Amino acid sequence: MTNTARHTAFVRITHWITTLCFFALLVSGIEIVISHPRFYWGETGNVFTHALFQLPIPASRSSVLTGYGYVLPDQNGWSRYLHFQAAWIAVLTGLLYLGWGWLTRHFRKNLLPGRADVSRRALSIEIANHLRFKPPGEAEAWSYNALQRLTYLFVIFVLFPLVIWTGLAMSPAIASAFPAAVTVFGGQQSARTIHFFVSVFLLLFLLVHIVMIFLAGFRNRMRAMITGRAVKHMEHA
Repeated sequence: MTNTARHTAFVRITHWITTLCFFALLVSGIEIVISHPRFYWGETGNVFTHALFQLPIPASRSSVLTGYGYVLPDQNGWSRYLHFQAAWIAVLTGLLYLGWGWLTRHFRKNLLPGRADVSRRALSIEIANHLRFKPPGEAEAWSYNALQRLTYLFVIFVLFPLVIWTGLAMSPAIASAFPAAVTVFGGQQSARTIHFFVSVFLLLFLLVHIVMIFLAGFRNRMRAMITGRAVKHMEHA
C-alpha cells in the first residue's frame, strides 16, 4: 500500500465550501418552499392564482381570502437571508473553480472523457454497474469513469449555471436591469418552478454521490478529500 496524492488543495477547499453552501441552501430552500408550497407558470403567482402544482405539505402560512390572515411559526425571513448569502458564496466559489479549472486544464485532464469511453457499449456497462450499485474498481479510485465525468460536467456546466440563473431571475432588481434574463423562462414564477426542479435534480445527484462514496470506500475517499492523499493498494506480481 502506498499513500498517494489524489486531490489538490484548491479542489478540496472549493469542494467543502460548496458542500457547506449546498446544505445551507437546501435547509433554507426547504423553509422557503414550506412558506408557500405552490408553484406557477408565467409572470405572477399568489394565493389567488391557479397553481401549476402544489406540494402536499402544510404551508406555514394560511391561504385565506385576505392574503395571509394568520401566521404559524414562519421561517421565511431568516431562510431567505441565509439562502441569498449562501448562494453568493457558492457563486463566487464556483467562478474561482471555473477560472482555476480553465488555467490548469483541470476539466480537460480530469473530467473530459475520451471518445472510446463514451461509446454506447462503454456507457451501457457503466450505467449497469451503477444501477447494480457495483463498487468501483481500484483504477476508478484514481480516475473518474466516463459516466462520472459526464455527470460532473453536466452538473458543473448545466445544472449549477441553471439553478443560479433561475435564482437571479426571481430577483426584482435583476428583472428590472436585465428583463431578458427573466422573459427567457417565461416569467419570474416560471423561473421559480424551474429553480425548484433543478434543485431536486441536484439533491438527487448529491444522494447518489454519497451512496457511491460509501460503496467505493468511505474512509479512503474522505481521507482523499480532506488531506489530499489516499491509500493505494499495489498489485504484486
